[in-house]
Amino acid sequence: MSDLAIRVRDLYKQYPGRDGVVNAVNGLDLDIPVGECFGLLGPNGAGKTTTVEILEGINEPTSGDVEVLGRRWATDATAIRERIGVTLQETRFQDKSTVLELAQLFRSFYHKGLTPLEALERVSLESKANAFVETLSGGQKQRLAVAIALVGDPELLFLDEPTTGLDPQSRRQLQDVIVGLRAQNRTIVLTTHYMEEAEKLCNRVAIVDHGKVIALGSPATLISSLGGEHVVEFALGEGGQVESTDEFLQLDTVLAARTDTDGFALTVGAPHIAIPALLAHLETTGRQLARLTTRQVSLEDVFVSLTGRHLRDDETAEKTEESSKGRRKRARRGR
Repeated sequence: MSDLAIRVRDLYKQYPGRDGVVNAVNGLDLDIPVGECFGLLGPNGAGKTTTVEILEGINEPTSGDVEVLGRRWATDATAIRERIGVTLQETRFQDKSTVLELAQLFRSFYHKGLTPLEALERVSLESKANAFVETLSGGQKQRLAVAIALVGDPELLFLDEPTTGLDPQSRRQLQDVIVGLRAQNRTIVLTTHYMEEAEKLCNRVAIVDHGKVIALGSPATLISSLGGEHVVEFALGEGGQVESTDEFLQLDTVLAARTDTDGFALTVGAPHIAIPALLAHLETTGRQLARLTTRQVSLEDVFVSLTGRHLRDDETAEKTEESSKGRRKRARRGR
């Protein structure tokens, strides 16, 4: 058996565009070992969702080679479906069905797997077995969707933004479920719009932009690639102007500088040196400080450094433009 759960080589997916062909996926390569929790991250239009749909077998590549659990969708679709589980961005169940009835229904699609109650126990929903779907909270519905994905006892699990839209408590509960799945040595492909979630859960992450993998490694490795351990974020008072963030690169231990949401962010090697240097610089140039905070470098900083934007920027547009086609296919073809 291969030690790779997923192997992708030179993957392309093209769509007709206004000015010719658009490469949604543009020569992407990917290896995901068995037993790894792998995060796939990308900004609006990066090709992330298209890639996941191809891996799940609900979209076809224009060219390239894709192996899932050592098999190919073109020749072994039924065998692959028996061995994978999929949780969609949003799953709608019949309101008047009970939780157990749905687990029983989806269990009937597989030759072998967990019992319906075992699947519910994996996500701590056994107490809701006889409850109607319409009575569940948003977090409970998401956990039910994961239970449905687990009922076939899959070797490979796709979790497509499973915690989006949940309250913090529900998000933590679902994250605990994923941690439990990791402990069982299952292979997990996770897409998320929460960088701290990817940092916490994933063994490795791939950052995808313009249809290619532009960074790949463990969260710790990618974070260390920035060269500094701290970020100094600040904003200027009214009338404070900055023509270019390059002026901050001359300050002691400042490694990188960028504009941020309502101010600026400096990646620094030593905040106890960089902050006094920054304050002195602002005083010399006659600008007032309105806000200043410091924090550890995160995966979000790596993402912004590589793509020039935050992961959650234009989140609604991404779901509409890149995922609507995939969701329609999923609705037609089912799990």
